Amino acid sequence: MEDFERKVSLADDSMETDGVTKSSNSSQTLLLLRRFLQIQQRRAQAYATLKRGFTEYLASGGELAYQKLCTEITTEFNDCSKQVREIEALFLDPDCSRSDLAQLLRAVQTQEKLKLQLTATIQLLKKAGRPSERLVSHANCSFPKPMEHQCVHVHEITESDGTEEAEANAEYDNALNEAIRGVQDAVTSINEHIEEVKYEIAAIEVE
Repeated sequence: MEDFERKVSLADDSMETDGVTKSSNSSQTLLLLRRFLQIQQRRAQAYATLKRGFTEYLASGGELAYQKLCTEITTEFNDCSKQVREIEALFLDPDCSRSDLAQLLRAVQTQEKLKLQLTATIQLLKKAGRPSERLVSHANCSFPKPMEHQCVHVHEITESDGTEEAEANAEYDNALNEAIRGVQDAVTSINEHIEEVKYEIAAIEVE
């Protein structure tokens, strides 16, 4: 009889321990997911700052200020990525054992990397401008007299020139539109993954 009671007692202790462990794991998972959402908010703010800074750069041409901003934003994105990787590693840890959430965060990281690369491409293209609208340099022109300018860019426009320019513009437009669509697709994918994170948080909170 005593032996039976001891076994029942041990079983009860084991169930209680399992319950505490499960509760502890859920709490940790909840904290990590909330931390991830905070990091995503930081990323969103960084993109807003970058967009605003680039708009100001196009208007004013402040190259140094723009380069400084790009350096700061790059540092911010790198820090965000580092923190997400740390969370991903914790989800893979046996104490947490949530490989599904680790894969979810890795998918977000992949899309965030693509989004950043394409955003840089868009800014480079817009910085350069359409071929037909780019300013020409007169550094190689000659100035025989103070008020006389012999421009090397002045020449008879042929049909071939017009075709080349049209093709260059079309190539530029295609590259820009493709990058924009790529960013839009990445944002859609990221938002879908974030919704999954929110559903997971909601599910844990009602447990």
